[in-house]
Amino acid sequence: MSEVDGRGKRPTLAAIAAAAGVSTATVSKVLNGRDDVGARTRERIERLLVEHEYLQVPPKRAGSGHRTIGLIFDDFMSPYATELIRGVTDAGTVADADVVVGRFSDGMSGYSSGTTWARRLVKAGRDGVLVVTSDLTSQQVAGFAKVRLPLVVVDPVHTPQAGVASVGATNWTGGLTATEHLVSLGHRRIAHLGGPAGAAISQARLHGFRAAMANAGLPVDPALVVDGGFGFDAGVELAGRLLASDAPPTAIFAVTDVCAFGVVQAARAHGVRVPEDLSVVGFDDTYVARWVTPALTTVRTPLQDMGRFALQMLLRLVEGEVLDPHHIELATQLVVRDSTAPPRASS
Repeated sequence: MSEVDGRGKRPTLAAIAAAAGVSTATVSKVLNGRDDVGARTRERIERLLVEHEYLQVPPKRAGSGHRTIGLIFDDFMSPYATELIRGVTDAGTVADADVVVGRFSDGMSGYSSGTTWARRLVKAGRDGVLVVTSDLTSQQVAGFAKVRLPLVVVDPVHTPQAGVASVGATNWTGGLTATEHLVSLGHRRIAHLGGPAGAAISQARLHGFRAAMANAGLPVDPALVVDGGFGFDAGVELAGRLLASDAPPTAIFAVTDVCAFGVVQAARAHGVRVPEDLSVVGFDDTYVARWVTPALTTVRTPLQDMGRFALQMLLRLVEGEVLDPHHIELATQLVVRDSTAPPRASS
């Protein structure tokens, strides 16, 4: 059995070279990103490196300790992403760390394999990675561990795996305070527009909504609790469906600000005035919430602070520190603006 075929041991550079039929110098060139290797040879070597999990440890940078961090989103074309980027880059400036923003999708080649994805990031010179809102698979998390690339998940969609560092917000409390505000105004038929079914952050906000309704002794109409998505189109579609029903809500708590913007758009399309006929509450308090008409009542998530904390945690991991705790939640806060008012019946 060859050294590359063995189990439970790290293959040597020479063994990889022998299996590929090239010299160790050629394998080293591929590992170091040199472009003077033929495409077919490079492909053969990279395939062997992935298949046999050759763990190339990223070299420590000499001198000042300057770092390069990857900040990766599913979608960074949103106010939410802008707020996080601001927090991460502000902290990066203070810590002398460059931040490179990127995007990934499960459908993109190589990203479903954690090891392949992680190797690409190491090859690109990343010392650590922040992944935002994404639902990482166990294979992807294992891939980062195999190449010893530090990882922190920001605002995770689902509860992170044990040992994965993460930064989030108090979503349950946010859902509670948003609903308590609507109840205090006199609303009784309150709808909850959630994110994708099963998403932990959406479920936490929903549980906060249910707790507030229960505390007020109010029933929750199952027809007014709907799941869909975090975006604008989901808000338009779900709110449109509710407003067209025989017994529409007088208030809607939406899972994000962007979803809430869609609710306001649907209300206009149905001739429903906000807040005179319908109160709307969002979640996040991105900068756009102050610009729309009416200005949006929302739950403030400290997105910039989350970005700063996440970068600081990641840099500690890069330096070999052990984090305790692994997960940090920052406090949310209700911000009351112009999109909420008492229902017409109680006026």
